Amino acid sequence: MTIAIDIEDGAWEKVPGLAALAERAAAAALEGRGAAGPVTLLFTNDAEMQAMNRDWRGMDKPTNVLSFPSPDGMPVPEGEAAPLGDIALACETVEREAAEQGKTMSAHATHLIVHGMLHLLGYDHETDGEAEEMENEERLILARLGIADPYES
Repeated sequence: MTIAIDIEDGAWEKVPGLAALAERAAAAALEGRGAAGPVTLLFTNDAEMQAMNRDWRGMDKPTNVLSFPSPDGMPVPEGEAAPLGDIALACETVEREAAEQGKTMSAHATHLIVHGMLHLLGYDHETDGEAEEMENEERLILARLGIADPYES
């Protein structure tokens, strides 16, 4: 699996080892799933995330993470794996949520990358019954990474 990392907003520098953290989280989410296509992770800000959320989801507000799975049947050069898709995270929102939840920004970003990766793999928390299944997968993956249950109150 190839992971392209684009740190668009310098505010993400407050997360030490962000690129390594991102690669580790993405790889953990894919472990044992047989998916090998490239993934792009964009680390941006609330303004850019608000524009993406508005343009793609019709919601004119920033959000913590957005996932954009590659369309089925996307043409791919012979011998190459089809891309899994793209994930974007907004620095200000991730930082604010981490503070509100008493988590480190690194732990929260890791959770959101895992969450986004599961969306690229077809998980959907909007469908009945799938939210619990997705959360359980996140818990298992994060536990392997040494990160506490993000849903524990």
